[in-house]
Amino acid sequence: MLQVRGLILLIAIALVAAPSVGRADDEGVIIDVKGAKRGAYPLAIPLGVDSDGDLAKQVQQVASFDLKVAGWFKILDPAGFLADLDAEKLSIVPQKWKDVGAYGVMKYKVTSTGSKLEIDFKLYEVSKGTTASLSRTYKGSKDDLRDFVHAWCNEVVKFYTGEDGFFGSKIAFVVKKKGQSTVMAMDFDGNGVHSLTRNKSINMLPAWSPSGGQVAFTSYMRNNPDLYVVGAGGGRPKKLSTRKGMNTGASWSPDGKKLAVTLSKDGNPEIYVISASDGKVIKRITNDKAIDTGPAFSPDGSEIAFVSDREGSPQIYVVSASGGKAKKVSKNGTYNTTPTWSPKKGTRVLAYTTRDGGNFDIVTLDLDSGTMTRITQDEGNNEEPSFSPNGRVVAFASTRKGGAGIYLANSDGTGKPLKVYAGSATGVDWGPAPKP
Repeated sequence: MLQVRGLILLIAIALVAAPSVGRADDEGVIIDVKGAKRGAYPLAIPLGVDSDGDLAKQVQQVASFDLKVAGWFKILDPAGFLADLDAEKLSIVPQKWKDVGAYGVMKYKVTSTGSKLEIDFKLYEVSKGTTASLSRTYKGSKDDLRDFVHAWCNEVVKFYTGEDGFFGSKIAFVVKKKGQSTVMAMDFDGNGVHSLTRNKSINMLPAWSPSGGQVAFTSYMRNNPDLYVVGAGGGRPKKLSTRKGMNTGASWSPDGKKLAVTLSKDGNPEIYVISASDGKVIKRITNDKAIDTGPAFSPDGSEIAFVSDREGSPQIYVVSASGGKAKKVSKNGTYNTTPTWSPKKGTRVLAYTTRDGGNFDIVTLDLDSGTMTRITQDEGNNEEPSFSPNGRVVAFASTRKGGAGIYLANSDGTGKPLKVYAGSATGVDWGPAPKP
């Protein structure tokens, strides 16, 4: 969530081309988000000239990472650029960029006076010549640099695809150390890691609220797995469900008014829906002698996915949010857990952890078509997926050869996962899109 501290923000807009997905003529918006076999769009991000050197490098690094992980762009190596950047300044000489294969060029100038910061951004489509297709100016504090770059990159994604970006969003996760587990949060790119819980107990299963203002989690701080809610910046948690037995696995409804949870207050773990304000039970969803756990609300709030061993091993089921008969949807492997829904509108897609070989891996499953896509395979154990706010990327915990940590991967199974957090982690949950 984009929370710009002490912000004095001026956005000067110069839109020459209006986003129109699928158009490649007058508007210049060329990335077809529905294309099954799309090519990566070659984008150049040269170092800003006439700028504060260190700040210019930060802008280049943040923007390059953002747009690389977006899944649409190929970020060109600056070492191969032919343009005279000092002469071009914030403009471009199109032929020089055509010669290195760039379709788009991002220019910027970052200046600072004391603690104040100003960044001018321009985006050029090389085929359109020397007129910028998109311009923004951001003014504020030096502390806002990363937020400004994330905001700009969200604009770039919106321009090219018509979709909202997720840069500036947060990821919550759990770190285990010395007999205790701490709920942590960080920017999606791994920056700004901080703890949300302070108690020296076992804390687990964080879940962002739809607004991004709260995180629900389960804690043993009072010697029982109770459900708490804490502010996105940490602080004193609020008790929400402290019934005897399990109070675990919270998933927020899209409107933020309810939570789907696992309760074992009657002896057997079952799925319930409770009030997000006072924890009162609104409805019991499952009633089976098996263990039902790990609920996840669908993006429209009409369905709940969960895990059950009612057929002998953990599998993924889906049930109406109003209750009724549950349907098994996982069809691969002997062990399937941690379902999470893609937030992309018009789809019914789950990501989950599966073991259909020696290791745990991440797959996605389109519930309407039955298509299963592998996100990971044969690279250590990969667990607990969570979708980006636009559904284009999946975050997950991994023990792969590149080192244990949290990785991001394209949800269509293409590309190589990128590590954003180094160290053992569990309970990965990606928060909502940042507010403009």
